[in-house]
Order: sequence, then structure tokens, then C-alpha cells
Amino acid sequence: MYKNFFTDYLDQLQKCNQKWWEEIENNKTTFNSPLGKAINEVNLDDITKLLEKAVSNPDALMKVQMNWWENQFKIWQSISQPTQAQQEHDLIEPDKGDKRFNHPAWKEESMFNFIKQSYLLFSNTVQQTIDSVDGIEPEVKERLSFFSRQAVNAMSPSNFISTNPELMKLTIESNGQNLVKGIKLLKEDLDASAEMLKVRMTNSAAFELGKNIANTAGDVIYRNDLFELIEYKPTTEKVNKTPLLFIPPFINKYYILDLREKNSMIKWLVEQGHRVFLMSWKNPNSEMAKVGFEDYVVDGALNAINIVSDVTKQKEINVSGYCIGGTLLATTLAYLKATGQKSKVKTATFFTTLLDFSQPGELGSFINDQVITAIEEQNTSKGYLDGRSLSVTFSLLRENSLYWNYYIDNYLKGNSPVDFDMLYWNSDSTNVSAKCHNNILRDFYLDNSLANGKFKVKGVEIDLSAVDTNSYFISTKEDHIALWQATYRGALMFKGDKTFVLGDSGHIAGIVNHPSKNKYSYYTNTKLVESPEDWKNDMKVNEGSWWTHWNEWLSKNSPSTKVLAPKNAGNYEFKSINVAPGDYVKETLS
Repeated sequence: MYKNFFTDYLDQLQKCNQKWWEEIENNKTTFNSPLGKAINEVNLDDITKLLEKAVSNPDALMKVQMNWWENQFKIWQSISQPTQAQQEHDLIEPDKGDKRFNHPAWKEESMFNFIKQSYLLFSNTVQQTIDSVDGIEPEVKERLSFFSRQAVNAMSPSNFISTNPELMKLTIESNGQNLVKGIKLLKEDLDASAEMLKVRMTNSAAFELGKNIANTAGDVIYRNDLFELIEYKPTTEKVNKTPLLFIPPFINKYYILDLREKNSMIKWLVEQGHRVFLMSWKNPNSEMAKVGFEDYVVDGALNAINIVSDVTKQKEINVSGYCIGGTLLATTLAYLKATGQKSKVKTATFFTTLLDFSQPGELGSFINDQVITAIEEQNTSKGYLDGRSLSVTFSLLRENSLYWNYYIDNYLKGNSPVDFDMLYWNSDSTNVSAKCHNNILRDFYLDNSLANGKFKVKGVEIDLSAVDTNSYFISTKEDHIALWQATYRGALMFKGDKTFVLGDSGHIAGIVNHPSKNKYSYYTNTKLVESPEDWKNDMKVNEGSWWTHWNEWLSKNSPSTKVLAPKNAGNYEFKSINVAPGDYVKETLS
């Protein structure tokens, strides 16, 4: 789909040098890779299944087709001879939140209104066709829906100059200068991309780590081949006796928790009197190919927990994990139980964390043996998964709001992206070591071995249901990476006292919700029942940020004793070796 789109786009521009197209064609797509071939084969097999079932039930398909013809005729009638009602409301309206057709010309100009409505009708009909065919496995329908949606949205008239009234008007009025600027941005992004075009989302030059982002004061007190450990400087005279350690995801950089000052969870927690530590993961290269998830458990999370306990002279500490960092924390707790070691974790907090991977959301479109085998081969040949490819994959889960909109703004409108700290972080990709990524895909997503008690750490089979640490789970309603219903089921697996909280918005914005902004609400229900939907039906809405609720929970579940804040970071064994944000976070892929 990208090849056809880029071909049309570059043909329209004509000024684009032919070698750029050759670069896109030969080096910047995945169609000829083992992964691309595997996805195509799976899609072809799914389409074959759809057609076979459709043949046995032609009436359903015929009904969908007839509805399409009838509605297409009605659209033409509404455009050529509109009634008063049709002048106010189109026959086919975009979904709520679909901003592709916001420009008034899509409504006011007949030709573009017809193009818009015809496209939306076609998009709806594709999905109705898939839904109308019975006898197909749910996972096959999910894949068909996902990849069909990708193709249909890539062909949206809003993505092309000749069928987008706003772009056409802009190009004429600027004498094509928008395209000249867009070509320059496109060339720069191609040079910084991996297998697929990674569209810039923000002005990277506007941010500098340690200056105006990730700039909460602290010291790096430990470093090994996996991570650096940062201790943040207290800003209060006294601090909580029980320290707080963060385990961020190793598939992203840690400073999602330390963005600009008015968006930094780390800074806010320090201001509340917490003594905060955080792990900053090394960006893997081919030399780390054999580093697996179990190494992140033993040499990473467990190592950091022991160091924080040693430095603070506390037998127990509070630990929080974000996304796969939370999965890592849960695995560490289960490993301690399985090996009979005394846990030093007083409380465990999980941000948007999957423990039961049986409901992977739209990522499930890639979760089958054929595709995962191809990804494993690709990872093994390189020694790592290129983080830029992973970033594009996540963006394409919300393609209209996280990919094509930026494509239009940057390359067709020629606009320079805005300065946005969260999008800067999102674009600052990290690799994942080959073995670890293969563990996540096959062991967790495909086999669900973590939930089934089959996953091993250093030869030891672990059992999440044995974990009795008091825990706090925060998930978000619109999370498309870790569905809240799935994270809820994971929370039920633990023995200890459990608190589940649901926030508004998505995987990132719902977590990074500073109390001063008062932007999103959160939902609570003290009764953890078996069904997530039953829990939701009885939940209570709370205004403001979930951060304050979590801070109160930490105070209730760990000693609230205050002690004098330390004057220096670390101790005699773990001394300051650098200032925050350290070195590992500054390693880039572009």
C-alpha cells in the first residue's frame, strides 16, 4: 500500500529526484523482507478463508453489496439535489474524532463532498463485508479488519493533493512552495528511517536532554552493561523513609517520566518528599544479541532493587514499573518467590502493564507463528530489533492520528512540526536485543507462558500467582497497546492486596497526567470482581489526576516516617559517577 501511495505522491511532485524513489523502493520498505513476505502470506491465507466462507453464504455478501450501491446512489442524489436536511448533515459522516475531513471545503464543495462520502461509504463497506461472513475464527477477522483498515486509510483522499481541497488550494496559492519544503523534510526523514518511513512528529531541535527535558537534578550512582541507576536530588528538607524505584520500559527511554518541568512525574514526586531512584536502560546493539528477558530480571531489576536497598539502608522499598517494565517487575517478584529469596519490595505499582497476554489488542494482528518466526529470523540476523521500525509499528496502530496526519502536515503542507515534549520522546527510539524481543513475542504474546506459569528465569519456572506483594495497577481507558481489560485480568493473578485504577485517555497521555493540569479524571472501585466489565459498571469517577490517589496509596501501604534528606547521592560503595540524565539515554539511532 505504501509503494502505491508514494508512487502517486512522487509522480505528482515530479521535482523529486529519481534516486529518492529508488531509495524508497529498494531500501526503505519491508515488502521483500522475510517479515514482509510472512505478513503477505498470512493476509493471503486470511482472504482465502474469507472468500471460501463467503461462497457458502452469498446472501449476506449480496446484501452488503446492494446496500453499498443504494447508498452510493443516495450520496449522488444528496450532492446533486440536496434537501434542507442533507445540506446540514451528510448521508455518511466521519466517525467522532476523525479529523481528516474538518476543512469546510469537504462539506461546502460538491465534488469534494462526493469524494469524501464515497470514500467513507467504501471504508464502512469493507468492514461490513468482513463482519457479514460467518464461520471465520475471531483472530482471522481481527487481522482482516486491521490490515484492511491500514490499506483503506492509506488510500484516503485526504492523503493526496489532487483529492484534498485544502492541499490543492494551498499548493496553488503558494506556487508549490509547500511541496518544495515538504520534499526537503521527506528526504531528511528517509535518511533517518529504517525499513519503513518514520515520519517526524515534532521539532527535535527544540529539545536537549538535561537542559529543557529530562532535567530533574540527580546523579548516576551505578552503571553496568544493561542500565544506569539515577538517584534524584531531594528538594524537601525531609524525605519518605521508604525510597521509590522506577523500572521504565526498556523498549523506550525513561524520560517519559521526566519530561519538561510541568509534565514531569519524577519532579512532582521529589517535590512530594519521595526519595526517587530510576533505571536508565542501555540502547542495545548487535553485541547484546543474546541478552534475554531473564537477564533484564536478574542483572537489571533485581540488581537495582538490591542497590537501592543498600544505598538507603532500608530493608524494603517501593518499586514501580511502566508497561514492559511492569512485566519485568512482576517477573522479578515471582522469581524471588520461586527461588525462596526474601523480597525487598514493600509495594509494587504497575503502569499499563500486561501480565496476561491473551488479549493483546491490535498487536494481535502480528501475533501468529508465521509472522513471529519471520521477526525472530530478522532479529537474529541483526542482533536486535531496530527501534525505529518498532516506533512506526506502534504509530500505525493509530494510523490516522499518529502517522498520516503528520505525513500530510510535513510533506504535503510543508509545515515544520510543533515543539511537543511527549512526541519528542516518542520519536527518540531504542533498539531491543534480539533474544529479549523474541522472548516477548513468542513466550509472552504467542504462548502466554508468563500467565500460564511456564516461563523460566535462569532455569527456574515462575508462578505469578505466588506473588503476595501489595500492588497498585493503573491502566487507561483508551490504551491500544495494553488494553485495560487485559491488565485488569493480570492484576487478579496476584495474592496480595490489590488496587486497580482506571484513568482517562491512552497509554502515554493518561499516565503522564500532572495534577496541575487537571486534564483527565480517574476511576476507582474497591471491589475487584472477576469480570472487568462488571468492575467498570460499579466504578466511581474522581476528578483530577490519579497521581494524587497513588501518592496517598503509597503513604498508606508503606511507612510514612520522614527522615532527613541525604546531602549526597549514593554511599561509600555507590558514588556519583555522572550527573543525570547520564550517558545511556543520550544514545540515539538516527
